[in-house]
Amino acid sequence: MAQPISIHPSVDNGIAPGSADFAGGVLTCLCAERPVKVEVDAQTAHNHACGCTKCWKPEGALFAVVAVAPRDKVAVLENGDKLSVVDPSATIQRHACSECGVHMYGRIENTKHPFYGLDFVHTELSPETGWTAPGFAAFVSSIIESGADPANQDAVRARLREIGLEPYDCLSPPLMDYISTFIAKASGVLKN
Repeated sequence: MAQPISIHPSVDNGIAPGSADFAGGVLTCLCAERPVKVEVDAQTAHNHACGCTKCWKPEGALFAVVAVAPRDKVAVLENGDKLSVVDPSATIQRHACSECGVHMYGRIENTKHPFYGLDFVHTELSPETGWTAPGFAAFVSSIIESGADPANQDAVRARLREIGLEPYDCLSPPLMDYISTFIAKASGVLKN
């Protein structure tokens, strides 16, 4: 029997339910020495699997798992000197540890953006349980831009649905797969 497609370590074996009275916790990067610690002093919302090429993913994961929290509830507690913005031109300013590469939080600085006031966080970096459970998958076609096989997209979407994450794209899945395949070939990620 074939192994199921691995989406992300935090959802592959089932999705843990969130807790309505959960009040937040501390996210810690993967460094053994002087880890960056970020406090999220609130429950998260809109937790989801994200296939975009910008979000941090653990080694071997097809998707990131990312949620949002109010900007004023996210604070660097320790070793903030190790943080740097991955891509200053990106809409979401992803603050990553310069040593291990983990994205600790993403912030939108454009006050006119619809998501201004929300920070993007990876709750898997917290030992606490009770964070909102992932509820959908976004930018599914974009995993092709990271090197995923375009011919496997139907199986990826089936696996997402199997674990309870409805897959979404901006256009129909075949059109998004076509666009992402084109971009991946143009960038050299996929060979003709």
